[in-house]
Amino acid sequence: QGPCSSVDTACASALVAMHWGCHAVRSSECTDGLVLAVSLKLVPHTTLGAASAGMLSVDGRCKTLDARANGYARAEGVAALAVGGSAGGSAAPSTLLDGSAVRQDGRSASLTAPNGSAQRLVLLGPLGRASVSLDEVACIEAHGTGTALGDPTEAGSLAGVHGARTASLAV
Repeated sequence: QGPCSSVDTACASALVAMHWGCHAVRSSECTDGLVLAVSLKLVPHTTLGAASAGMLSVDGRCKTLDARANGYARAEGVAALAVGGSAGGSAAPSTLLDGSAVRQDGRSASLTAPNGSAQRLVLLGPLGRASVSLDEVACIEAHGTGTALGDPTEAGSLAGVHGARTASLAV
């Protein structure tokens, strides 16, 4: 993705934008960048579709990685992150991930049935590219569907790669 690129990958758009922003800095396409993410729910069609498919939490609260999980809650949000080495030449703090990965989930039974094998592969990729050991991982950004099917699959994938230490990482 080049300067001023936009990314639309549904619920993963902010993470994909961050991945490509950091990739552009690491590969010297630019020295600094600003990753912006905006999620607005302007029309009801997607929400109505998710509700009719039984994907939304009946109480409007997402209880990610919790035994009480009963779906997710759609919400609006805005976030910005400066990425790079010099943050525009100023002393402003910036971030550059040691490694990140984006991958399609692969074949699965349905949209709401994640593929654990694909998730394990996407977790392992950035570790090798960044030359980072499992012990050096400080934080994991998880998808966290808040569903009885998605969360255990994702937690199992995280445990399959990171083992018992996953519970101590900020997810």
